[in-house]
Amino acid sequence: MAAEPVKRITDIGPPNFEKFLHPVIKKNYGLWKYHDNLAPGVLCHVAESGDKIFTVRAASPRLLSTTTIRQFADLAEKYCGGYLRFTSRNNVEFLLDNQANIEPLKKELLALGFPVGGTNNAISNIVHTQGWVHCHSSATDASGIVKSVMDALCDRFTHEDLPAKLRIALACCLNMCGAVHCSDIAILGVHRKPPKIKHDILPKVCEVPTLIASCPTGAIRPATVDGKQSVEVVEEQCMFCANCYTVCPAMPLNDPENDGISIWVGGKVSNARSAPKFSKLAIPFIPNEPPRWPGVVDAVVNIVEVYAKNAKKFERMGEWIERIGWPKFFELTGIPFTKYHIDDFRLAGTTYARSTHIRF
Repeated sequence: MAAEPVKRITDIGPPNFEKFLHPVIKKNYGLWKYHDNLAPGVLCHVAESGDKIFTVRAASPRLLSTTTIRQFADLAEKYCGGYLRFTSRNNVEFLLDNQANIEPLKKELLALGFPVGGTNNAISNIVHTQGWVHCHSSATDASGIVKSVMDALCDRFTHEDLPAKLRIALACCLNMCGAVHCSDIAILGVHRKPPKIKHDILPKVCEVPTLIASCPTGAIRPATVDGKQSVEVVEEQCMFCANCYTVCPAMPLNDPENDGISIWVGGKVSNARSAPKFSKLAIPFIPNEPPRWPGVVDAVVNIVEVYAKNAKKFERMGEWIERIGWPKFFELTGIPFTKYHIDDFRLAGTTYARSTHIRF
């Protein structure tokens, strides 16, 4: 008689995702026939078996309080057997097998202040990084800007009236933990000054060789200051990544007067109709203006409205710009073209050669 296989139990890593799938999804996994868009924020997926699963998508602020999480959990228990999920853009999606529960769920979500939408040719939730809430290298806030921008664009979330889907992303510094390198509109925090070196405490709290090795462009060099071992920064080679501050708290990069925001446009991940595209610079600098960032809000709303008015059906932001040309884009949006729009980066070869692994 063959021995029964041993079931191994481990606490390493996350639990198997199948454990949390809605029964209809688990039954028809990989066997979906088509899906319909019933209304803004409401989808219906139909399986080959004829089974249906309904999705109600609502916006969430990403950084959630326990009160909000409990509200979502209560709604999920009430209307869809407790099944919900969060998308990669921080939308919350409720998974229902009873179509009659859709409208009551939407009504309660709206009463709690969570708009339903973000599907098809609309703006989805803004994916963003940590900002001042958590990140030590941020040049701007994240949650505050996203809240301000989406307050102004909420109708574009709840109504499917854009030429195509529009994806907005925010990263609070150029390390780009968010998807700003490939979004229709990207909001990117920028530092403009190199780290401020605190020579008096640097030898006490930092390991100089590690600090020098942390710089990806070789901008940090050993130096002697007031008879003590320290470092200097070659400003022309600094790319403001804050890697040095990560390993050495005596190299702060944050600067309230010079830090700010840049706006990028035309990126996408999708390969439908045209190849994926990187975002390109539209506005080099907007100063930080908390708590509502009116300059950033006005700039993003302006670009969205010009795009909505001039693009063809199904045309993504980058495809529209390529069709009309960049000079026309700057003309229509009223954004001034400056020297900062000219890509003159020439240090790649020299910085690669500084690596201990690559030599030319």
